[in-house]
Amino acid sequence: MTVVGVASNSAEALQQVRALRPDLILVDIGLGEESGFDLARLLARDGPGGEVILISAGAEADYAELIAESPAAGFLVKSELSARAIGQILGLT
Repeated sequence: MTVVGVASNSAEALQQVRALRPDLILVDIGLGEESGFDLARLLARDGPGGEVILISAGAEADYAELIAESPAAGFLVKSELSARAIGQILGLT
């Protein structure tokens, strides 16, 4: 995997997704003053990019209902973020 961009807000993220058209987009639930859940919905609706996986330093149980309602392919705790974990969410392994 190669990181092709980093954004600190939704506007930057949408701009980069449109320009770079990545296969995978990792969205931090805590996107500064914004909600990563809102960005995930925007990406699902308007984004020309690939799959979205939500990430956070917090436990999945803390956000379980919001994660279930989101269009994201899955969720990973940042400490467990790896190519293997991403592959498992996407059904590649």
